[in-house]
Amino acid sequence: MSRNLLILGAAPKLNELRDTLVRLEDTIIFALIERSQFKHNSNIYSANKMDFSDGYKGSFLSWFLKEVESVHAKVRRYQSPDEYPFTSNLPEPVLPALDYPPVLVDPQQININDDIFNMYVNTVVPGITASGDDTNYGSSATRDIECLQALSRRIHYGKFVAESKFQDPSTHDEYVRLIKEKNRDRLMELLTNSRVEEQLLKRLKAKALIYGQDLSSASLNPDGSINASGRALLGLNSLSASSSEVSDDRVKTRVDYDLVVSLYRDYVIPLTKEVEVEYLIHRLDKS
Repeated sequence: MSRNLLILGAAPKLNELRDTLVRLEDTIIFALIERSQFKHNSNIYSANKMDFSDGYKGSFLSWFLKEVESVHAKVRRYQSPDEYPFTSNLPEPVLPALDYPPVLVDPQQININDDIFNMYVNTVVPGITASGDDTNYGSSATRDIECLQALSRRIHYGKFVAESKFQDPSTHDEYVRLIKEKNRDRLMELLTNSRVEEQLLKRLKAKALIYGQDLSSASLNPDGSINASGRALLGLNSLSASSSEVSDDRVKTRVDYDLVVSLYRDYVIPLTKEVEVEYLIHRLDKS
């Protein structure tokens, strides 16, 4: 959505944000699948496991993340309102600044990437990888960074979601009142849509089930369409007419679809709403 942010004159509406959020679901699932092909490789997450010529004492992933973000900062990645770095003291861009319209009101520059990093390293990686060490440290860390960046974008999009809800005429006055009262609990209730969250989790399960399959040539008809065995392999026969319901019959996939669902249910959705509430609490600070 970075390109579109250049032409926005106001906060995007929720239906306009949906395409970006749905696309990020795909990005996250495929990134998890890519990381899962390597073993856990716990050495890359522990400090003092590798010797760095510059004397760095942290983990290999932290060092690599700093190096990658330093390059990305030079091409102004983190000047975009929907990108947030995990590291600090990054170099200035070599490209001239872009003139993004002031869509967000974010005086606190909210960034919860520390929470995202800890969640990913301590919970996600052990869940999607086989235990052990295959020495593919560079490849594993490269996939880790892709996962982290996608998760960060998805979760910090909560700011755009919060701004859209704040601007909605039907709830604007209520948001203003609760913000002035600093009523975090009530804000959380107001911005929560349980029905949408439930639909999201069902969609994720279907996606993870389908994307995680290995569709071999034996599963295709001569015209390239999926045959009966392929549909069974993909679990398509378990999907409802709405393509949102998936049965509990276990199907072996490259990444556990229940883990993808739990990642969103237990971390992505709560962290996104945490960003939304924190954004709203400070929404009127400059007014």
